[in-house]
Amino acid sequence: MAKKRKHSETEAALQKKEEVAPERPKRTLLGWKDKKSDDRATPTESSPVFRNKEKVLVTCSRRINYRYRHLMLNVVDLLPHCKKDNKVESKSSKGATLNELVELKSCSSCLFFECRKGKDLYMWMAKSPSGPSVKFLVNAVHTMEELKLTGNHLKGSRPLLTFSSNFDKDPHWKLLKEMIMQIFGTPKEHRKSKPYHDHVFVFSIVDDHIWFRNYQISVPHNESDKIARGGMDKMTLIEVGPRFCLNPIKIFAGSFGGPTLYENPFYISPNQIRSMQKKKKAGTFVKKVKAKTRRKMHELENPLEQDEFAEMWKE
Repeated sequence: MAKKRKHSETEAALQKKEEVAPERPKRTLLGWKDKKSDDRATPTESSPVFRNKEKVLVTCSRRINYRYRHLMLNVVDLLPHCKKDNKVESKSSKGATLNELVELKSCSSCLFFECRKGKDLYMWMAKSPSGPSVKFLVNAVHTMEELKLTGNHLKGSRPLLTFSSNFDKDPHWKLLKEMIMQIFGTPKEHRKSKPYHDHVFVFSIVDDHIWFRNYQISVPHNESDKIARGGMDKMTLIEVGPRFCLNPIKIFAGSFGGPTLYENPFYISPNQIRSMQKKKKAGTFVKKVKAKTRRKMHELENPLEQDEFAEMWKE
């Protein structure tokens, strides 16, 4: 027969059964939420800290030119917080398709490169799903492969954004500045970014066009030339690329459409420019035709007198 347990042993076994495992802390988007910390927290501390979770979807239309595709890939390399996607058909229903893609990719903004006639590049910059959105005509495109500049910076590092003073003059420039800051600014502590500022994005307005440049911040590496804090004299800027110019066409209230907030009065479409150039070339041919008609009219108005000796040798 088995031995009987002592009274003290039975009490210890009951106490073990009564002990329950502590509750696991709840998991939230901002991290693990502990009950103890919640009890101690004051009403001011309980409000969540703002964290920038900006993600940009970068895509292009079908039948895009190789130079414009290279430009898009250069932009993707500059934005560590962006996501690429397959080409989208450039139709009237592209807005709904792109908004759906942005939602599927968990993004909040979109850069869409649309190529028309294999020559003209348009860039859509949109905040999804509520808007606003801007349509640009892209001119003066120079990719990194074409330029072969000496500048070089760390891939994935966070850029400094600089804007010319013209952006604070008119309300539509202020809106464009805010959109550019949100789309081109890399969020702090993004998982694909690196915590360094070694290059600058420069946006400047000249002749109602936005000109983009990318510069590396170069610092001497010798120990003797080590720069003290605030010593900006020895820092230099070296251009990296790419280069492009944005001509704003329209600003819409919605995402890829909606009511028009601003329309550029100085915008001339590339089709109009090409037709004017053709008319100029055709001008020389038109002048020749007009000269022939004038000559014929002159001959009819001033006929030659009949010669007396014209038919003398025919006999």
